[in-house]
Amino acid sequence: MTLSAHAPAPPDPVAGTSDATAPRATAPRGTASEGRQGSPWAGVSPAEGGEWPRPVPVRTVEQERLHRKQKLAAAYRIFAKLGLAEGLAGHITARDPELTDHFWVNRAGLDFSRITVSNLLLVNAKGEIVAGRPPLNTAAFAIHSQIHAARPDVVGAAHTHSPYGRALSALAVPLHPISQDACAFYQQHVIFDEYNGVVLSEEEGRKIATALGPHKLAILRNHGLLTVGASVESAAARYIAAERAARTQLIAAAAGPLHILDHETASFTAGQGRSDDSDRWAFDALYEIIIEEQPDLLT
Repeated sequence: MTLSAHAPAPPDPVAGTSDATAPRATAPRGTASEGRQGSPWAGVSPAEGGEWPRPVPVRTVEQERLHRKQKLAAAYRIFAKLGLAEGLAGHITARDPELTDHFWVNRAGLDFSRITVSNLLLVNAKGEIVAGRPPLNTAAFAIHSQIHAARPDVVGAAHTHSPYGRALSALAVPLHPISQDACAFYQQHVIFDEYNGVVLSEEEGRKIATALGPHKLAILRNHGLLTVGASVESAAARYIAAERAARTQLIAAAAGPLHILDHETASFTAGQGRSDDSDRWAFDALYEIIIEEQPDLLT
């Protein structure tokens, strides 16, 4: 392995309140000093209204769990809408805010377009379904359990078999800094240069987690893309951005030689690029649309 660092279900015991009854936490209005000092990107999405930057609302454990599940279900629907799913392959996960060695994931056998808050599964570190109805995708557990175990900072992780991500992975090349958008991944991604078939063992998942290291994107050779983030929203937004960057690179390379930005320019642009907050905002813009179009995902 070489690395390229370019880089009818049982009752749900921890489901929280329903969307209809859950109290909506609101952030107090204020200035940037109330958020993370010095960060122009700190705070909740402008789409949620009010002045910004603002601190993320303080939520109870139950409210945070519901929040993550809602964003997770929406991420599946958005991926389906954007054509990022491939049959029943792929999975997006959200770490539980209380049982931090547990994560929420889709039930195997359901198309991404059918995922709702209520049919998500809660899985523990042993691969046991704690809440929800089987089956569990074995590969989802093998990969995501190891990612969440290795990266305590990761709340969300996304991996699907999207077309351009797969195509780029077949070339085993990094995302080059050829555009402003691609620079968001400059020196923040790796190539997992190994393929041993469908990932069904925790050991294989550990190899992927080790290769990913502290980065936000892994290109899994002959497989596809995997992204992580400090929220479900940022992980999903990064996946969408990486898929689009892969598409752009493949199209540009087919047309002629790539003009790759120099290290200084790429590094500077990367510093101006997507943070966890701005990635979350990018997702929230899509979230507002999907819950309006498909409100059943919140059930």
